[in-house]
Amino acid sequence: MQGSPLDGENLEETLKKIQGKIKPILMLILILVAGAKSFVVIEAEEVGLITRFGKYSHTIDPGLNFKVPFLDEVYKVSVERQMKEEFGYRTINADEDGRSEYDLVDKESLMLTGDLNLADVTWSVQYKIYDPYYYLFKVRNANETFRDISESVMREIVGDRTVNEVITYGRTEVAIAAKEQMQSVCDEYLLGIKIDQVVLQDVQPPAPVKDAFNEVNIAQQNKETMINNAKMEKSKIIPKAKGEARETIQKAEGYAMERVNKAQGEANRFTALYQEYVKAPEVTRKRIYLETMGRILPKLGNKIITDDKGNNVLPLLQMQMQGAKTLNN
Repeated sequence: MQGSPLDGENLEETLKKIQGKIKPILMLILILVAGAKSFVVIEAEEVGLITRFGKYSHTIDPGLNFKVPFLDEVYKVSVERQMKEEFGYRTINADEDGRSEYDLVDKESLMLTGDLNLADVTWSVQYKIYDPYYYLFKVRNANETFRDISESVMREIVGDRTVNEVITYGRTEVAIAAKEQMQSVCDEYLLGIKIDQVVLQDVQPPAPVKDAFNEVNIAQQNKETMINNAKMEKSKIIPKAKGEARETIQKAEGYAMERVNKAQGEANRFTALYQEYVKAPEVTRKRIYLETMGRILPKLGNKIITDDKGNNVLPLLQMQMQGAKTLNN
């Protein structure tokens, strides 16, 4: 009687045949998997950091790169793309026209100022990773550490200034100081991050006192406007006053020169007359008398000239004067 196909000998032979076929398939699969694991593609804006047995080995550049399968681990880090971290708000929706919707985060934005007031400060930090080795292996959770640094620095800077300074005219100074101090701390911690810009998105007083602060802001702007208008008026009035002063001085100098020249002429005339008088006193005296009377007599009106013997004329003159008065009345 022939043996059944399910007896022990046939089963053993069948298993050997199956094993003989499976081994090449497994080897082929292993080779394919190893081949797939041996190459990695790094994008143009990235670099790859390879660790072997958990320890940093080397850095690979963009393109197709080889790595030891199952032993090497690749960490891709973007070094060319500018990245952004938001504080006090989160962008939840942005359309193609550039309009965005935001969700405020009060626990990050609410800060105490130097004059013990509160302000809602929202800002963003734009940065690049300039040293991927530092970024990955020098600090644990580099991104969270960077956010903690940014928030700590901003709170310190805002806490050193008044609320009016932070809300109005000191915003640019706050952003510049924050960038410098954040970069200094990042360098100290070996984060491998280079900060490009710190942007204060919005700085406002808390909602309960917002109206009062807006009035203060408007008053501050009006003050600046009035100062600028006063400076403009000053720039117009002062040159005009200086011109008028120069004109007055020139007129006074001209008048003084005219008076001096006239006085000098009169003095010269008197000197010349005196010299002529010395030569002929009687003639000069008579001439002066006649010239003087020639100037005075035309101003006296009606004149009657008599000698010491003309007594009869005076009563007649008196009667004529009384008759003239009667006619006038």
